[in-house]
Amino acid sequence: MAKILSFLKPYWKQLLLVMALLLVQAIANLYLPDLNASIINDGVAKGDTAVILNRGGLMLAVTFVLGIVSIVSVYWGSKTAMAFGRDIRHAVFHKVQSFALSEVNRFGAPSLITRTTNDVQQVQMVVVMGLNVMVLAPFMAIGGVIMAVRMDRPLSLIILVVLPALAAIIGALVRVAMPLFRSMQRRMDSVNQVMREKLAGIRVIRAFVRSDFEEARFDVANRDLSETMLGVGRLFAVMLPVVMAVFNLTLVATMWFGGLRIDSGAMPIGNLTAFLTYITQILMSVMMASMMIVMVPRAAASADRINEVLDVEPQIADPAEPVVPTASTGIVEFSGVEFRYPGAEDAVLCGISFTAQPGQTTAIVGSTGSGKSTLINLIPRFYDVTGGKLLVDGVDVRSMTQDELWSRVGFIPQKSFLFSGTVASNLRYGRGDATDEELWHALDVAQGKAFVSAMEGGLEAPITQGGTNISGGQRQRLAIARALVKRPEVYVFDDSFSALDFKTDAALRAALARDTRDATVIIVAQRVSTIMHADKIIVLDEGGIVGAGNHEELMAACPTYVEIVRSQLTEEEVA
Repeated sequence: MAKILSFLKPYWKQLLLVMALLLVQAIANLYLPDLNASIINDGVAKGDTAVILNRGGLMLAVTFVLGIVSIVSVYWGSKTAMAFGRDIRHAVFHKVQSFALSEVNRFGAPSLITRTTNDVQQVQMVVVMGLNVMVLAPFMAIGGVIMAVRMDRPLSLIILVVLPALAAIIGALVRVAMPLFRSMQRRMDSVNQVMREKLAGIRVIRAFVRSDFEEARFDVANRDLSETMLGVGRLFAVMLPVVMAVFNLTLVATMWFGGLRIDSGAMPIGNLTAFLTYITQILMSVMMASMMIVMVPRAAASADRINEVLDVEPQIADPAEPVVPTASTGIVEFSGVEFRYPGAEDAVLCGISFTAQPGQTTAIVGSTGSGKSTLINLIPRFYDVTGGKLLVDGVDVRSMTQDELWSRVGFIPQKSFLFSGTVASNLRYGRGDATDEELWHALDVAQGKAFVSAMEGGLEAPITQGGTNISGGQRQRLAIARALVKRPEVYVFDDSFSALDFKTDAALRAALARDTRDATVIIVAQRVSTIMHADKIIVLDEGGIVGAGNHEELMAACPTYVEIVRSQLTEEEVA
């Protein structure tokens, strides 16, 4: 929690202002009962109207100042807390942006979303309440004790009995509540995860008639969360009656013993009125603090979860002294590359060595699980090699900044993803200053000009999140156009033609060959027809290269490639 609260350091001036205002507020609250006691003792008891009017007017003035100070303190306290929450959300988002894929997979998307939203909100609410309540409570409690002792020392002995009793009750409740709050946040992650899977896989669920099964899964996660929340609710449902019982018993005891002291003449009646007010202020401060303490365990659990994200040291980071390649040709060289996933015994890739040259198309084929996607994910450093070197323009990718590397690579993933906005905003994701003419040219090459022209609005046609309002083939073509707009030195296509029909595939490849003739093009594809005309074909099998060359050379010398070709093409097509 201390690390999270360090985000308040930039706002120390606002915090000092709020604390000063709360101190003024506490002094005013403590001064009012004293004025009231003097009115009763010196004005009412003696029938002095001037004293009543004079000190009554002073009470009104203090009350007015108290109202203004309260408004200003709440405003600045809330504003500071909102800025604090904004900074934490930004820090978490920025940290997640630096995560490698392995770190994202470690936490999971549902948990990262919950930590960025709900967990930050819990901590933010504690700061809001803390600046408006928690800081005021000690001022009121300590000041109330001082003023109560000043009014009547013997009667103040009641406080020595009440405060330890309240502290013991609240401490016991917090000790039991802390693990419940941690469990509640974990179960909220589970509900979030099931809900995301339900929404993302809605078509699969309906196609396999598994709605009842998914409802049962959600019901289990929902019931677990509900039971935990009910347990917390029951625990704190006990707290309020117990605290109120102590509160009321204290007032009864004060009035009882105070009445006896008034009867003996040891205490004026006005002092008893003020004493009752101070006791009320003390107990109300303790109750406010106890309500805050109810929130603190959950916020502490949330702070721990946020810290888990912020404390991660990304496996992939920019070097301390980055190297900038002197050339911008787009040469990609794998030199004895090995890769194994964290915790895995066996390497997914081993002994990978080849060079992709500018002006050439290098294709990578292989059976499912041979390591094709893993191989090209190494180029933009989604993962780092665990052995050997991967060079771009003669420089190890680990020796250059990620921004420098990404500026040279246009990556089209296997699953095309579009952002909510328009066609133009998605295409300009590759290069923000691209003109409309450049966008239309990229669409023309990607065989998307026709369907975009037919859409209402053309380049300004709306695109929903994920591109769900267009077909899979249209999403792929827009993703390819987005990379073409960027004009990088290296194009990496991760099975980016799978949703296209053969005619569109052939037309796109022909246009792509003309438009990227000076760039390095690396293609992963399942279809042999997509890559058989490539300048160089790399054949992978069980993480290693078993063949390299053009189509004719591989048909003559690589059985694995021949097997792949014959499984897809007829004898006439092969010939």
